[in-house]
Amino acid sequence: MSVFGLRTSNPAFNRFFWKKQYSSNSKAKMSVGGIILKSLLMLCLVVATASYTWHLFFNAVTTKWYTAIGMFVAIFYSLFISFKHSAAKYLLPIYALAKGFFLGGISAIAHQRFPNLPFQAIGVTLVTFFVMLLLYKWKLIRVTRKFRAIIITATASIFMFYFIGWILRFIGINVPYLWGTSWFAIGFNVIAAIIASFSLLLDFYYIDKQVGRYPKEREWLATWGLLITLVWLYVEVLRLMKKLAIRF
Repeated sequence: MSVFGLRTSNPAFNRFFWKKQYSSNSKAKMSVGGIILKSLLMLCLVVATASYTWHLFFNAVTTKWYTAIGMFVAIFYSLFISFKHSAAKYLLPIYALAKGFFLGGISAIAHQRFPNLPFQAIGVTLVTFFVMLLLYKWKLIRVTRKFRAIIITATASIFMFYFIGWILRFIGINVPYLWGTSWFAIGFNVIAAIIASFSLLLDFYYIDKQVGRYPKEREWLATWGLLITLVWLYVEVLRLMKKLAIRF
């Protein structure tokens, strides 16, 4: 079952990626080890530029443009990769570096107001990742077609809300349920964080089903998909913890 042409909430794992293509002559196939290695390398790039932006911020250098440009560059390259999958191995490092500038900027702002909050959010993100992995491996949560359809629909709805919210904020209209600290806004953030967590299960499912069947270069696309979900989860956790800190 698909929604908006997707078979998972993550754009990296859509029907164009997972359609049957068995004509490749490549002997090397996708492997879990290869995806883990590439994911770690990309996370190192994210940490590198995030640390640089963090350093600039706490040395009284304006990082607004680093954060904004990093966000838009990451979005641009992510969209490009979604349409041109073969470019993932070349563009993913640029995406990771750009995302690091963005994450470094928002994390530094959060840390300035609430010391150590970003580190706590990183901890929660990592714990959530491994909990979801164990839940998937132990089959405590089964990724059925109905489950996938629910997560896909919820993810599409959340990103539509964010898109509309960003447009309205750009023209000067504030959307309290997205950016405020009301209980409704906190509840929305909780739901978004939960959906982001469940999206990891869908990513594990599709990687598990395709490892050993697709060419090894497809590991770059799988890495991109996991990186998108992890970054989304971290941002949701950071925003939620920040709202709770302001509230209490």
